[in-house]
Amino acid sequence: MTARRIHRTRPLRSAAAAAAFVAGVSACSAPGDGGTDDGGEAAESVVIGVGSEPDTLSPLLGYGKDGNSKIFDGLLARDTDLKLEPALATALPEIADGGRTYTYTLRDGVKFSDGEPLTSADVVYTYRTVLDEKTNNTARSELDAVQNVRADGDDTVVFTLKYPYAPFADRTVLPIVPEHVAGRQDPNTGEFNTEPVGTGPYVLTHWSKGEKLGFKANPHYWGDRPAVKSFTMAVIADDNVRATRLRSGDLDGAVLPPNLAATFEKDDGRRTYRARSYDFRAVTLPTGGKVTGDRAIRRALDAAVDRQAMVDKILDGAGRPAYGPLPVDDPWYRRGIERPHDLAGAERILDGAGWKPGSGGVRAKDGQRASFTLYYPSGDKVRQDHALAYASDAKKAGIEVKVEGATWEVIEPRLSTDAVLAGLGSVGDPDFGLYTLLHSSLAGDGFNNMAHYANPAVDEALDTGRRGQDPSERAAAYDRIQQALVDDPGYTFLTHIDHLYVLADRWDALTTQLEPHEHGFASGPWWNIEDWQPKK
Repeated sequence: MTARRIHRTRPLRSAAAAAAFVAGVSACSAPGDGGTDDGGEAAESVVIGVGSEPDTLSPLLGYGKDGNSKIFDGLLARDTDLKLEPALATALPEIADGGRTYTYTLRDGVKFSDGEPLTSADVVYTYRTVLDEKTNNTARSELDAVQNVRADGDDTVVFTLKYPYAPFADRTVLPIVPEHVAGRQDPNTGEFNTEPVGTGPYVLTHWSKGEKLGFKANPHYWGDRPAVKSFTMAVIADDNVRATRLRSGDLDGAVLPPNLAATFEKDDGRRTYRARSYDFRAVTLPTGGKVTGDRAIRRALDAAVDRQAMVDKILDGAGRPAYGPLPVDDPWYRRGIERPHDLAGAERILDGAGWKPGSGGVRAKDGQRASFTLYYPSGDKVRQDHALAYASDAKKAGIEVKVEGATWEVIEPRLSTDAVLAGLGSVGDPDFGLYTLLHSSLAGDGFNNMAHYANPAVDEALDTGRRGQDPSERAAAYDRIQQALVDDPGYTFLTHIDHLYVLADRWDALTTQLEPHEHGFASGPWWNIEDWQPKK
């Protein structure tokens, strides 16, 4: 596997050498023009089709918080195998005071894309602004352990933690922004959100909302000059349109659902990449809902669903059944919580709770029909198929699930009362995904705890897992959480999805990582596009 190259002392290549690299990077006619580079040489443009775009390009509001931003760098980065390595820092942090102090030394000579130098003040500004409650960053809880961050000279940054937090270093892939630009603006509304300045290998050249984002090589980048001089992210929400444009040559690559990726398998000019992921599909079952608030309904749905059939029929085998937020092959996964498809068991649960068969095959209890609406984001065929399959399984148990597609603007205000076909999942330490998914303090905080799940025992275990230092103590806490989701589910976990990408077979050094839910834009074989080299 090829890791992301972090160059510490190697000089930048000459313009002539860079031009030689680019000569082999061919691109088709595309929605984003290539333009020219600073030397006036033609810059070929790689064009990638993705299903969505970020709301903002500011790390202060959460963009790039898990790494892989092409515009920014963090103190650390992750390689192909997600192992931490230095980026803006010269080395991994020095850890002292029993895990409460982390010290980073910054790399010499790093400049932002506007030519201004990076200093420790920029790092301090970035973290303090993210932690400021006035900043609209819903990922703030991920840095809960930080008590203080300070500069010690121009090249040293010291983090002091409230409590030892085992995976803190992984959080320092957070992109660093320039205080001299972002600090002069309101972080919530300023131009920096759409006109970012960073230290990464590329700079944003244009952004047509809902259509495309263009990038070109950053002339001030501290690492090697990329062979791919420019690229475009074409925003194409419809899977079928994305596949059609890829087939026509309008795109060099795209993220595709399994059924459409399969249509390119025999194409000698293209290659399919399959990435394992923590990305799960689940139905949120709000505990405040008239029907979903009954634990018996939630438990019956958990038994009635046929997860393996969803993997086989919807994902064409490109995934795994999900019995919780952690995949079955994760080292923190609790063995023995697998639940088979058990329609008879679902019926027994409902019978025992007083949900009796009623008119139209829909059960009822105290005059309340076992019926609720399940929303999915319009245009997402994979989620739609999951929702329809879920409704079909529920119907067999006597529960009516009415499936509706809608925009997120329509769905978000309904999160506390209506079910949603959600897509979530974070790589790395279990705290990263489970805390924001389940902790009651985050219910209603954007897309955190979408089910408004509230279980005191789970909250306690989440806090133990976050603050614990003993691996066995933390493992026991996460075991308790996963068992609690069996006994008192707030979600019906359905599948963990493999991500599929199809690209023109013209470059070397393409790899995939184990991916989170967020993919297509930041993840995918282009996570290290700055390392791509033309095939010889």
